[in-house]
Amino acid sequence: MQTHEAIIHDDEIPEIKSERVHQNYNNNSGKEIKDNSMEQHKVSLMRTLVDRRDPLAKEADDLMLRRFLRARDLDVEKAAGLFLRYLKWRRTFVPNGFISEKEIEYDLGHKKMFLQGFDKQGRPINVVLGSKHFQNPKPGGLDDFKRFCVYSLDKICSRIPPGQEKYLGIADLQGWGYSNSDVRAYIGVLTLLQECYPERLGKMLIVHAPRIFMTVWKIICPFIDAKTKTKMVFVENRHLKSTLLEHIDESQLPDIYGGKLPLVPIQDA
Repeated sequence: MQTHEAIIHDDEIPEIKSERVHQNYNNNSGKEIKDNSMEQHKVSLMRTLVDRRDPLAKEADDLMLRRFLRARDLDVEKAAGLFLRYLKWRRTFVPNGFISEKEIEYDLGHKKMFLQGFDKQGRPINVVLGSKHFQNPKPGGLDDFKRFCVYSLDKICSRIPPGQEKYLGIADLQGWGYSNSDVRAYIGVLTLLQECYPERLGKMLIVHAPRIFMTVWKIICPFIDAKTKTKMVFVENRHLKSTLLEHIDESQLPDIYGGKLPLVPIQDA
């Protein structure tokens, strides 16, 4: 089946390649078993390493360690380093173990983040309305935005069902303008996603992207690692609904795209 995703021109968006919806999977069961065995062995090595260096590592399950390992191409030392930095960050940035809504009232008040429904792979669907984001003018506003992102990512991850580890995001840039251009915030959330929530994003569909957004995209593009880039897909307006329906049943599609489910603000999900 033909897909209409990722109409990306090299002269506009460097370093990004489109990802096909339908991937070719290796049917060699012997190799798959061998690969899984090798991966599990490396998870065990990483477990020994991180448990010795940080007692809190024992609270993480093997699936979490595997996500960090995969994010570093199964390099145990690099994955362990990333994970240990994550634990240190979590202790300092989220000392209570969660972000309260009172801490992020500014960003919650703009109603820009939503969580509703599941895609065809059973991944929760997160919708971000880019035109609703504005830079927090208060001192420490960037850190408050990062707390909002942690709150949102924790909420999204809590909705991921057993047997699934990822979510699907829709970044809707309808009405986006320079007043919404907040490069430091965009880089901040990308850093959080890649370093603190690795292998959680399954795919990000970027819709209604105006041409003026490409100027900002070129600035933030170098901060996106290779694996994350393959998950980000620009969708043409004329193929919007058909592309979304390739991923999401109509019963689970947000109503703003012609589906059945109303958008639910992240704090109410």
